[in-house]
Amino acid sequence: MRKAFWARTVSCVAHVPQEALMRIPALAILATATVLTAAPTRAQTYDPAYPVCLHVYNRGANFYECRYTSLPQCNASASGRAAQCVINPYFASAQVPAGPRRPRRVY
Repeated sequence: MRKAFWARTVSCVAHVPQEALMRIPALAILATATVLTAAPTRAQTYDPAYPVCLHVYNRGANFYECRYTSLPQCNASASGRAAQCVINPYFASAQVPAGPRRPRRVY
């Protein structure tokens, strides 16, 4: 009885078409190539702790330095470099202007 079970199991595997067995490695290679050639994503480059950032332009790599508390401080650092000072849009202490207030009704 034990031989009959193994004989049936082996015979089921033997009926898998050769094409299907060849597609599995091909799909694995395709999936690996897709993952390896995908472009890496960039993380947020702004530091939310400082209100002013220096955008530096280099060959092949542009980057932001968010280490400045004022535009004059940033401009002094940008002087003589291929760089530009920008306001940090992700500054944590930035306040949104409040809309007009409506007076409360007293009942």
